[in-house]
Amino acid sequence: MAVDYARALARRHPLQRLEAPSRGSSALLHLLGLSSFAYSFSYLVLNPNPVNDSYGWHLQYLTIIGLSLAAATFAVGLLADLTLSPRLFAVKNALSVASAPMECLISMLYWGLRAVDPKLVLPDWAPPLPFSADLSFHAVPALALVADLLFFSPPYTVAFLPALGLSGCIAFGYWFWIERCYRYNNFYPYPLFSVLDTPQRIGLFASSALLMALSTAALVWLYHVVNGKEDMSQANGHTHAPEERSGNVRGE
Repeated sequence: MAVDYARALARRHPLQRLEAPSRGSSALLHLLGLSSFAYSFSYLVLNPNPVNDSYGWHLQYLTIIGLSLAAATFAVGLLADLTLSPRLFAVKNALSVASAPMECLISMLYWGLRAVDPKLVLPDWAPPLPFSADLSFHAVPALALVADLLFFSPPYTVAFLPALGLSGCIAFGYWFWIERCYRYNNFYPYPLFSVLDTPQRIGLFASSALLMALSTAALVWLYHVVNGKEDMSQANGHTHAPEERSGNVRGE
């Protein structure tokens, strides 16, 4: 029974709501997500500003770093769908552990700071973003990755402390990167960084790392709210079914 369970788990996790990898709805989600990401990148090229010619290009922005990671996650996911490769599917799920919480963090920080004062995230010299571009940069990636996690992926298995460690590496790695860019460009990508002194920036990045780790924990919680929790007695050779959840007679 344990062997049968392991084989079934390799094909599809019992809590995974919809078929993936698949050439159906999973591939459609990844294709639509990649189309939105491509629109965002094309906007940067077709609407140049001083950042285009500066050191680090638009990768000075956490938004664009997150967008790049989201695009990589969905590109691997689409390849997994087209080839039905469990290995590529596992790579996509591993990338999602970083990309989904990061995009949630980016969306929360951007819309939160913009609500307080748009000048904290939008420099005076930058033309205002059209609403469609604003959504494609700061909302669609988070929504697409969360949808992929909830309906087309197995649950995260990362614990809070490793998630906090990953978040800390990303947050302080980004800090070192923007300080390097500042030495060449003499400006920060986000006006907020110019307002803060060094101790305040440390506090900002530390709190951002904590918020990203909490986002990971929130996604784990939300996944179990939507999909239920697995009865691990199956893995020990017993025949108890997973915890009841809504769906059809096949558990989908």
